[in-house]
Amino acid sequence: MVLSIFVGFDLPLEFLKTSGAQLPYRFEAFLVLGIVFFVVIIRRSVQRWTGIKMVAQKTKYKWNVPMGKERKKYVYLYQYLEAFTMLIVGIGFYIISKEAILPALALVFGFLDNVLFAILGQSKNIYRVGLTTKAVVVADRDVKVLYLSGLRQVSVHQQSIYFDYIKDLQLHFPLNCIPEADQSNFVQELKAIVNEDKVFFSES
Repeated sequence: MVLSIFVGFDLPLEFLKTSGAQLPYRFEAFLVLGIVFFVVIIRRSVQRWTGIKMVAQKTKYKWNVPMGKERKKYVYLYQYLEAFTMLIVGIGFYIISKEAILPALALVFGFLDNVLFAILGQSKNIYRVGLTTKAVVVADRDVKVLYLSGLRQVSVHQQSIYFDYIKDLQLHFPLNCIPEADQSNFVQELKAIVNEDKVFFSES
């Protein structure tokens, strides 16, 4: 955005003895920024669409339920906030400097991807939590995979489920990802998979 402002408003750059509109390699700079934006946005998009497709294959899971309603409300809110922030910033890039077209297009693409993902989440119930013999898969606006290998403790703290592993690794996801009615069933299924002699479950 700073680069767009300098170029778009042709602000002086005393230390380079030039101005924004005359800045050398400005096109290349916007090109690189646009490519970086596209790579980051597309990479994230592929990861979460792949995760959603993966968790939708219910027959491959020992336990698989739709995301809890309370969690969905937050997911939709964050999804739309992120989408419209991308859209506003993308439009801002282009209005300030027409040369920032590629970063602007990347952000508009991110906006469309977020909106589509949120709409399908609301209409198709694609946000889910699944449990296999090897991992817990939590798929909403992002995808988390918590492997069971090396697991040493499962506990609940501040409305999150924590998985503690060997070598001081700790992963977690919000408790309300799992509907309240299915939480005890999730614990039972998890206990049936792991070795309870090696994995401690807190009473909470």
